[in-house]
Amino acid sequence: MARKGKQRVDDLRDLSDADLTKELDDTYRELFTTRLQLSTRQLANTSVPRRLRTRIARIKTIQRERELAALYQAAVGVEP
Repeated sequence: MARKGKQRVDDLRDLSDADLTKELDDTYRELFTTRLQLSTRQLANTSVPRRLRTRIARIKTIQRERELAALYQAAVGVEP
């Protein structure tokens, strides 16, 4: 099971910065839709919002890692 999660993270890491931002926006939209469905009792699988929040956290973590790597590279002038 850990292998599956690692694979998803690797897929996200392969995306460019622009694609990662688009993926984050799409996930936020999907979370909004899911919350509406949950509140109107149209959602059958109630674990979806949690999975989407986890995906958002993963994407934000990868974005922050890239931001810190760029800052480190600019400050030190060395490839990380």
